[in-house]
Amino acid sequence: MNNELTSLQKTLNICEILSSKKAQNIVYIEVSEKTSLCDYFIIAGGRSTTQVKALAETLDEKMEKNFNLTPRRMEGAREGRWAVLDYADVIVHIFNDEERDFYHLERLWEDGKNLTKYEDS
Repeated sequence: MNNELTSLQKTLNICEILSSKKAQNIVYIEVSEKTSLCDYFIIAGGRSTTQVKALAETLDEKMEKNFNLTPRRMEGAREGRWAVLDYADVIVHIFNDEERDFYHLERLWEDGKNLTKYEDS
């Protein structure tokens, strides 16, 4: 089934899963014209290290269960400050507030028209 999902569909499904678990300030940035690394970055916040870990674990479980997708790599979830899940064409960053402010990935990748704030539909 995963071959049927476009990068944007995968991005929106990931955002929906994160939102359902109360992730904060979810944005996705189209970076396909800026890097060959992936098509989209998703950046989401957790209020605590516990929530960052839970968001990463839930995302991993639901993407596998619902779409038969597992990340190529998953880093940082154990510490709970910043988790990265690499779904090839979509890379997900889940930060606690302090780490998100420090790294500020939005500033590095957005150009004024490629960043979208995710809102539940």
